[in-house]
Amino acid sequence: MHIPLEKVFSINSEEEFNKIALQVFKYQSGNNPVYNSFLKNLSINIDLISNVDEIPYLPISFFKTHEIITPNGANYQQVFLSSATTGSVQSKHFVHNLKLYEKSYLKGFETFYGDIDKYCILALLPSYQERTGSSLIYMVDDLIKKSNHPKSGYFLNNLSHLAQTLDELKKDNQPCILIGVTYALLDLIESQKIDFPNLIIMETGGMKGRRKEMVREELHGQLRMGFNVSAIHSEYGMTELLSQAYSLGNGIFHCTPWMKVSARDVNDPLSRVENGKTGGLNVIDLANLYSCSFIATQDLGRILRNGDFEVLGRFDNSDIRGCNLLVQ
Repeated sequence: MHIPLEKVFSINSEEEFNKIALQVFKYQSGNNPVYNSFLKNLSINIDLISNVDEIPYLPISFFKTHEIITPNGANYQQVFLSSATTGSVQSKHFVHNLKLYEKSYLKGFETFYGDIDKYCILALLPSYQERTGSSLIYMVDDLIKKSNHPKSGYFLNNLSHLAQTLDELKKDNQPCILIGVTYALLDLIESQKIDFPNLIIMETGGMKGRRKEMVREELHGQLRMGFNVSAIHSEYGMTELLSQAYSLGNGIFHCTPWMKVSARDVNDPLSRVENGKTGGLNVIDLANLYSCSFIATQDLGRILRNGDFEVLGRFDNSDIRGCNLLVQ
């Protein structure tokens, strides 16, 4: 592979992103057997692709049925598994190089929040902790460790202890991030009295069948009142990606420089829709160097003028995902 990893994580312009994305496409289209076969079935001439907008996106469902890894025959260090409802098939992401994931989520976090060691990181992720192979838990484990704060950690079901810890952190004026699955955050504010205006609440989405789904405005309104904060942050990530986008409030997500989201026509997956119009979300994640960087998700959304995006829902009959996919 002739793309130094430091180039991926030092992208600082659209021109540079497009140049590296085309290099990654040439590499993956020639060396990933599943992606190569997909392109051939579409009668795509790989050599004629000269613009990022011409690159076809692999349907995310392929991660449920195939081993997506580049180069062909490469070994892997980790398999991340998606959450699965009864009777559904889990996605599997075969990760050839975990250092890529670690660099991606740490640099991504620092892009939006600054140095990790200035925070206390608290996690309320019961449904993720209760299963194996979660990429989110892998990331949060490392963020907790790198925060190097004595009070950082998980709070599986001990909500009173979490409320007490938050109160202590507030009194210490300690910058703090609480990462939580949606239903558990609601459980917390319904059972405990919390008043922490400077707390960063980062919801990862998902009711996991524990509560009725809510529109984002209603959910975030309840969470803002329950924690007495001015905004609710969100993380947009999934098993099949090694990068995350973040919303610092209002449901508007921002990408890292090595990640880009666009929208496709819901009836013609090879055509893009204009900014501001609803479409299926396509993601380029250049950290997915050794799987596939060009993923057609089952999420519906809108791209804003500056490249930020909103998630508006899911395609009909697609599995419910637990990664910040709220009914809109």
